[in-house]
Amino acid sequence: VQLVESGGGLVQPGGTLRLSCTAYGAFFINFYVMGWYRQAPGKQRELVAAVAYGGSTNYADSVKGLFTISRDNAKKMVSLQMSSLKPEDTAVYYCHFDNERSDSHYWGQGTQVTVSS
Repeated sequence: VQLVESGGGLVQPGGTLRLSCTAYGAFFINFYVMGWYRQAPGKQRELVAAVAYGGSTNYADSVKGLFTISRDNAKKMVSLQMSSLKPEDTAVYYCHFDNERSDSHYWGQGTQVTVSS
């Protein structure tokens, strides 16, 4: 299974950006929580947002009301719509698929998001 991310880049403060991640390979999407993590230089990787198979979502306090996560189970894809971006949102963003009923999980390769004027 391979997770391929897209949509990162440079954006000005206050701008918007959309990240997408598609899974390739043979696996059942059921029971997988799809999420986005980020890691800024010198900091630990942290959860940004996650969405369960049934649609329930979880967000970091710092992005609530600003970021929206969504998933398309048929396409095995998860997206993260980011608005009102701040310089502190600068990080490498990773998508993550985590099976709630086993130890199976997958990471994307990461995509750089830079918020700067």
